[in-house]
Amino acid sequence: MKCRNCGHEIPDGKLYCEFCGVEVQIVPDYNPLEDMLTAQIKVSFDEDGNPKKDTDPRENSVQNTARRSTRALSPEEERKRRRQRAARKKAALRRKRRRLLTIMGILLFLILAIIYFLYANSYTGIVRKGNRALSAGDYQEALDLFDRAVTKNHEKPEAYTGLSQVYLGEDDPDAAEAVFLTALEDQRDNADLYEACIQFYMDTKQPEQIPLLLEDAGDTARKSLSDYIISRPKFSLDDEETFEDVQELTLTSEDGTTIYYTTDESDPTTSSEKYTDPIQIREGSTVITAIAVDERGIPSLPARRNYVVEFPIVDAPAVSPSTGQYEEARQIEIKVPEGYDAYYTMDESDPTTASAKYTGPIDMPEGTTIFKAILVNSEGRSSGITTRNYERVSQ
Repeated sequence: MKCRNCGHEIPDGKLYCEFCGVEVQIVPDYNPLEDMLTAQIKVSFDEDGNPKKDTDPRENSVQNTARRSTRALSPEEERKRRRQRAARKKAALRRKRRRLLTIMGILLFLILAIIYFLYANSYTGIVRKGNRALSAGDYQEALDLFDRAVTKNHEKPEAYTGLSQVYLGEDDPDAAEAVFLTALEDQRDNADLYEACIQFYMDTKQPEQIPLLLEDAGDTARKSLSDYIISRPKFSLDDEETFEDVQELTLTSEDGTTIYYTTDESDPTTSSEKYTDPIQIREGSTVITAIAVDERGIPSLPARRNYVVEFPIVDAPAVSPSTGQYEEARQIEIKVPEGYDAYYTMDESDPTTASAKYTGPIDMPEGTTIFKAILVNSEGRSSGITTRNYERVSQ
C-alpha cells in the first residue's frame, strides 16, 4: 500500500507512513460531492449512454465543482484541511461546553435561590434575622421576628432567648423572665428550654432562682439537668425531739459546695453566715435554715430544722427564813440558781415577770406579810411559787 500523502510504500500491518508520519486511512473519507457528481453524471446521459444536450448550466457547475474536489490534494492542502476540521470540531465542542456551563449555572442559581428562600423562611433563618435586628437596636422588628419563629417552632429555645433579650434591652426584666416561665408551663420536660432559662438567670445574676425553677420541672428535664440540681445540706441532729441541754449541730454537704445558714427563720443567701464550725443550739427554740452553693454560685433549695432545748426547771425557789413569827428584824432571802431570775410579791398576789425583781435580801416589814416568790429562766419558763407567811411583832 502506498502513502496517499507522499507516495512511499507502506509495509503491511503498519498504520502510518514511516517516511512522512501520516496515518494510513483504511476507510476512505466520505465526500458528499462524489455522490452529487455520480447523480449528475447519471442525469447527463440518456438511456443509450449518449450525453444529453439540454443539460442545465447549474448542473454543469456542480459537476465541475465535484470534479475539482476529486482531484488529489497536496500534502500541505491535506494538512490544512485536517487542521480546519480539527478547529471546527474544537469550536463545536467549545460551543457545546459553553451551553452546558450556561445551563448548569442557571440550574445552580435556581437551586441556590430556592435554598436561600427556604432558609430565610425557616426557624433558623428567622431567628438569625431577629438577632441582627436586635444587634441593630430595632427591637420591634426583632420582637416580630422572634414571635414568628416561636409560631414556627415553639419547642426550640433560641427564639425565647431572643425575646428575653428584647425585653432586657427595653429595661423590662419581669417580661424577660415571663417569656420563659410562660412557655415552660406547658413544656415541663423541655430540657433545652429549661437550660435557656437557667442561662438567663445566670446572665442576670439571679442564680438563687434556679433551684426554684427546677423544682417544678418534669422528671425527664430534671434528669437531663441534674448538673444544675444541688443537694441540700445534711443536719447531724434530728429536730423531732426536745433536748434538755445545749447541743452542737454539724452541717455537711457534697464536695465542692459551701454552706450558708441563718438562725432567724429567713432564707439564707451567699451573704448569710458561712458555715465553718458546729453551731451551738442553746436553750429555747432555734430555727436553722441552710443552703449549699456550688462553685458556679448555684444554690440548693433551703433545708430548715427547728430545734427545742428545755432545761429542767426547778420546782420552786428556796426562801428563808421559813414561815413564822419574829420579834427582831430579819431579812428575807431567795436562792437564785444560775440562769434564773427571781420575782416576788408581798400583797398575796402570785408573782410574774412583771412583779418586783429580786436583787438582794429584803427587810421583813412589820405586821403580817404574805411573801411569794418564783424563778424564771432565760426562756421565760417559770418555776413553782414559794409562799411564806411572816408575822413580825414589835417589842
